[in-house]
Amino acid sequence: MKKNIVLILIVLITIALTHVLVYYTGMQGFSFAFSLNFLLMACVLTFTETLKSPLASPYFNEKPWEHKGSVYESLGIHLFRKFLVVTGWEKLNKKTKPVERNAKALINLYYRTKQDELGHLIIFIIVFGFNIFVAFKFGILKSSWLFILNILLNLYPIFLQRYNRPRIERAINVFSQRLNR
Repeated sequence: MKKNIVLILIVLITIALTHVLVYYTGMQGFSFAFSLNFLLMACVLTFTETLKSPLASPYFNEKPWEHKGSVYESLGIHLFRKFLVVTGWEKLNKKTKPVERNAKALINLYYRTKQDELGHLIIFIIVFGFNIFVAFKFGILKSSWLFILNILLNLYPIFLQRYNRPRIERAINVFSQRLNR
């Protein structure tokens, strides 16, 4: 019960903060798009950390159409990974989520890919809604930053999690096989 109240409060605070952002920056331009994405990232991270769902949905399983990541490779996932390194995001991320070579750390990393994907998916949908609203109200050009940043800050991170998760799962299986010998 207490957790549900906290989750509802997080949603209400997110709505209030988004309203304040819209009031003070308007809904157009880079500053709004950038601020909205990072505001939602903080709020959704708080939400998913509080929720602590096992994230056992089949949605997170690798799909046959993903062709073991080749779909994401053709969409430039390696270029995106280089972008994360150049911007320093990868280094920052490794500090908060260090990768260790043991089964427990890999299982945690595997869960984190699901959690991060869910967060970026929620943000992607919300920002997409704003994108459509701004495009209809102010024109497509005025919504272009929302569109561009939504792809860079949400869609490609979803692709990256879906690309990495099967590799992490294989590493977990290798550790399990070694332990069973």
